Amino acid sequence: MGKDTETVVTVVSQALREHHSVAATTPCLVVMYGKNLGKRHFLDKAEQILGRSDSVSIQIDQDSVSRQHAKIVAKEGRARVFDLGSTNGTFVNEARVDDVELRDGDLVKVGQTIFKYLSGSNIENKYHEEIYRLTTMDGLTGAYNKRYFLEALSRELNRAQRYDRALSLAMFDLDHFKNVNDQFGHLAGDHVLKEVSNVVQLNVRRDDIFARYGGEEFALILPEVDNRGAYQVCEKLRGRVEAHRFEYAGRVMPVTVSLGIRSLQAGEREIDVSRFIAEADAKLYEAKGAGRNRVSA
Repeated sequence: MGKDTETVVTVVSQALREHHSVAATTPCLVVMYGKNLGKRHFLDKAEQILGRSDSVSIQIDQDSVSRQHAKIVAKEGRARVFDLGSTNGTFVNEARVDDVELRDGDLVKVGQTIFKYLSGSNIENKYHEEIYRLTTMDGLTGAYNKRYFLEALSRELNRAQRYDRALSLAMFDLDHFKNVNDQFGHLAGDHVLKEVSNVVQLNVRRDDIFARYGGEEFALILPEVDNRGAYQVCEKLRGRVEAHRFEYAGRVMPVTVSLGIRSLQAGEREIDVSRFIAEADAKLYEAKGAGRNRVSA
């Protein structure tokens, strides 16, 4: 079990112990991305402040968060979020807001933390559905997480070797991503990661498995695809990312990716998941060493 999954499970256990007496219909915010992943904050008070200060109801200890950043006002099972003149803004479903009523499933972003708003009946069922998602999906990008990726790759690799079927793995990351964070800020960096994920997910098949491997590195499992086919897929993705307009807070950021491919050879049997990933990674670094914004297969 991966570290993120352990965090989710631990927080779930604590939440069930601490809030067993709270009504099942009380709306709440669930941490989908950031510290205390999976933790829920019940909106059982008329007003709750989110911010960096020690005195607020929901503390978010990040430099990009103002001391008193936003306010949630709850009444009769409904909730509104108000920005309190924060430096970096409060976002609901990626749109910067001053004052908006929250709807079930809305994503509220304060600093680099993303909450999901759950309202209405069957709040426990909704909560546990979200926890299941957190054990398989990356909260920021919507791609699968590393734990799910490793399990899926093990399954696909075993199947491909057993039945002598084609299989390719692409590892890729963003070129000079540190410069994006340094020049435009970490919020812009988060936006870029999410946009790259969107571009990829719009251009792969349903059977392909796309995951965030860690930081700015992603992975793509391509079942039934040989090396030549994988190169064509990756070259298309590289071009789509390069052509995409990445803009945040009115500033345009040039973004490219480098990709490395490892494909299973016909009759190849003696290879495990770790080695398969390492060899795809080696191709990724070959692409970066050759000048970046390219595919190495």
